[in-house]
Amino acid sequence: MIRLFADTASNLPVALNKKYSVNIIPLCYSMNGVDVQYDLERDFDGKAFYDAMRNGAEMKTSMINSATFHDEFEKVIKAGNEVVYIGLSGGVSGTVRAAEIAAEELREKYPEAKIAVIDSLGAGLGIGMQVVAMAKLIEEGRTFEEVVSITEERKNHMCQFFTVDDLSYLKKGGRISGATAAIGTILNIKPLLRGDEEGHIVAWGKCRGINKCILEIIKKYDELVFDKSADVMIIHGDNENAVDFLTEKLREHGFTGNTTVNYFEPVCGCHVGPGSVALFFWGERKL
Repeated sequence: MIRLFADTASNLPVALNKKYSVNIIPLCYSMNGVDVQYDLERDFDGKAFYDAMRNGAEMKTSMINSATFHDEFEKVIKAGNEVVYIGLSGGVSGTVRAAEIAAEELREKYPEAKIAVIDSLGAGLGIGMQVVAMAKLIEEGRTFEEVVSITEERKNHMCQFFTVDDLSYLKKGGRISGATAAIGTILNIKPLLRGDEEGHIVAWGKCRGINKCILEIIKKYDELVFDKSADVMIIHGDNENAVDFLTEKLREHGFTGNTTVNYFEPVCGCHVGPGSVALFFWGERKL
C-alpha cells in the first residue's frame, strides 16, 4: 500500500487530510521564544495567530530534521508499505533535502523498500492541491511509479500567485530592502509574487492597493488556467475581505468550480504576514 506523506506547509484543512489519509509531519515554529506544538487533530487558529503578529509577537521557524523523517517513514516501511512524500519547495526550505537524506538511509537499510521524495516546487496550498491530486491517484489504484511520475509532471502546472499587505515581513525575510519596504508602505504599494519554475518566490509586478493586485492575479488566472470548472484553493493571512473579493472576481471571470479556503499556516504565514492572500490553480504552464 502507498502511504502518502506531507508536511504542515501543505496547508490543507484537517478534514481533507483525514479524508485522504495523509500522514502529516509538522514543521516547527516559535512565538516570543516559546516553541509551539501543532495540534494535528484540529484546524489552526489563524485569527489568533495573525492577531498576535499584528500585536508584535516575534515568530521564528525551522525545518523538519532528517531524523524525524527517518522515524516517520520507517514506521510504515516496516509494515510493508511504500512511501511517497511531497514537501515544501527546495527553493524556500531545506526540508525536502532533509527528507531525501532520510530516504537514502532507509533505502540502504531496506533495499526492497519503495520511497519517493518529491519537491513540490510550491508552498501552502500549492502543495496541498498536489496532495489531493496524489491521494486521488492512489484511490484509483495507480502504482507507486505512476503516482510519482504523474506528480513530477503535474507539479509544473501548479500556478501560485499571491500578494501581501504588510511589506515588513518580506523585509524581515530578506526578500526586499528596508528602503523598498518603507517607500512601499507610504505609497500603499503591494508586490505581486509567484512561485517560479524552480520553486523560488519571485516578484512579477506591483500595484497600489491589494484589490488592484487581486485584479492582476485574476488576469493571470484567465491567461493560464487549464479548466475554469476545476477547483481552486485560496489561503490568506486573516483577510476575509480579500478572499471575498478574489472569489467574486473569479466568478465574474467564468470560474465555476469549488473553492477550498484556509489561513496561511504558521511557517509560511510568518514570512508573508497578516493581510496576505494567495490563489492556487492548475494551469497550462506556470507563467
